[in-house]
Amino acid sequence: MRVENEWALAFHDIGPKAPVHVLVIPKGPYVSFVDFSARASDDEITGFTRAVGHVATSLGLNEPGYRLIGNVGPDSGQEVPHFHVHLLGGRLLGALVSP
Repeated sequence: MRVENEWALAFHDIGPKAPVHVLVIPKGPYVSFVDFSARASDDEITGFTRAVGHVATSLGLNEPGYRLIGNVGPDSGQEVPHFHVHLLGGRLLGALVSP
């Protein structure tokens, strides 16, 4: 599965953490959500957001639900210095962080 529009690219994660694990990446050179929200144009933000929604819908994740994750910085486990979000679903997802 690969989805692409003017503003975003989506593809399956090579190390999936759930039965469905897709990355959605804006095409602009943004390193984090803060960077994206501060520097992206309104069209880029809208196009990226709509791409995320389109991917979730096309994968049938709206029901029963999915998790949307954006890691920022080393403490979050961000491995690639380019803003992206993870869509995870396809099973009941447990807690993110243990106490």
